[in-house]
Amino acid sequence: MSSLIFPENFLWGASTSAYQVEGAAHEDGKKSSQQDVINKENYAKKGFATAEIASDHYHHYKEDVALMKEMGFKAYRFSIAWSRVFPDGTGEVNPKGIQFYHNLVDELCNNGIEPIITLYHYDLPWALVERYGGWLDRQVIKDFAYYAEYIIKEFKDQVKYWTTINEQSVIVQYWTQKCYIPEELRNQDQLRYQINHHMNMAHAIACNLVHELVEGGMVGSAIGYAPVYPLTGKPEDVMAAQNAHDLENAYYLDIYFKGIYNKAAFAYLEKEKLAPIIEPGDMELIKSGISDFLALNYYNSSCAMACDSSVERRFAGVNWSGVKGQMDGYEIQPDFYQMCRNPYLNTTDWDWAIDPTGMEYMLRDIYTRYNKPLLITENGLGAVDYLTEDGKVHDSYRIDYIRKHLLAIKRAMDFGVEMIGYCPWSAVDLLSTSNGVNKRYGLIYVDRTDDDPKECCRIRKDSFYWYQKVIATRGEHLYEEDDC
Repeated sequence: MSSLIFPENFLWGASTSAYQVEGAAHEDGKKSSQQDVINKENYAKKGFATAEIASDHYHHYKEDVALMKEMGFKAYRFSIAWSRVFPDGTGEVNPKGIQFYHNLVDELCNNGIEPIITLYHYDLPWALVERYGGWLDRQVIKDFAYYAEYIIKEFKDQVKYWTTINEQSVIVQYWTQKCYIPEELRNQDQLRYQINHHMNMAHAIACNLVHELVEGGMVGSAIGYAPVYPLTGKPEDVMAAQNAHDLENAYYLDIYFKGIYNKAAFAYLEKEKLAPIIEPGDMELIKSGISDFLALNYYNSSCAMACDSSVERRFAGVNWSGVKGQMDGYEIQPDFYQMCRNPYLNTTDWDWAIDPTGMEYMLRDIYTRYNKPLLITENGLGAVDYLTEDGKVHDSYRIDYIRKHLLAIKRAMDFGVEMIGYCPWSAVDLLSTSNGVNKRYGLIYVDRTDDDPKECCRIRKDSFYWYQKVIATRGEHLYEEDDC
């Protein structure tokens, strides 16, 4: 069985993000982030929970770390809330805010859990949005550098692995959910790519700071990634899939590992008047900050078909209800590609294709192209979980999902892919960016609803005990089929 077992140094863990799990949104000196504002709007429009309390990790972090240790975690990937440390984005540090993260990192290290810090996970300080529009303005690059340098210096002796900006590709697709965009600008799609360009420079600065300040440190981006299949074997559909890969995947990865924009994708953006404005020195800065590894957030694969220039541009749709078939449309890039449902794959209740084979395909394809170590920082099944009368959560569907994706990772490793670890989404139930707390991902149940936070009690799900066995056996337990 030795060939089935994951390496001893493989980092088993899970992930969260600050605004989705911490709560205490305006406590101990913290001020609003743009996600606090966006989530208040989502509550008013759709009834989804706000970030005011979330999963109350701010007050439960010791309990949560103890549960992580009980599961056997070797790593925990989390983000730092910029507005908790610098409530106004810049200026004086908030002592209580930075102390929380010192307490959390100390607690992790004392329990043998490797902290993996994400510097930015959507939650830009609201003060910077009010001051100049946030990521829409180049000033944010300097302010991010100020924040990133402070954080990296604070934790350089305890944190080896750093991720910079979470899911730039997803931010381009869902920019009004991931950034606060004024209503009058929401039809100016070029700004999506301008924001991304500013983030590329911020990413490079963070990479350089880690290389300069952290002895033995490794840094990379955490990208939301979906491999793209052609709908059919028709040459035009295969070409559409290539186009979609170039604009949705390679456009970001070529920046991280080559310091350039993918040629085909950039040519299309220029033709469509969507390309970012690039100032002198921008690309030199970007090329200076090459990533050491790539963190990947993988939930689903995509499917593409050909389209002509007569169709109207639109970006990725969302299923707001959790009822299959209610996603409000697929992305269309005229005369380049049109995304569509893959008829060969089942989906979650939120219309995300379930594709473990896509995990192996993604890992092998990226490793072949860039030959860099890979780390899974998100992967999981969003579902409605039910708490039984005797206080249990039977989530066999989540066990099945994670098992199949871990087996796909192992197959990729057997073909030579260098993997750092696996940190699925999420350690505990948390606030979904688009769907509130009803859409749950956690290995640990948080007892609350969108309307009633209750006491946010923690309850071990069946997947908790299953993952505990997987970690304890270094993956050998994956091959036992009687758990789900």
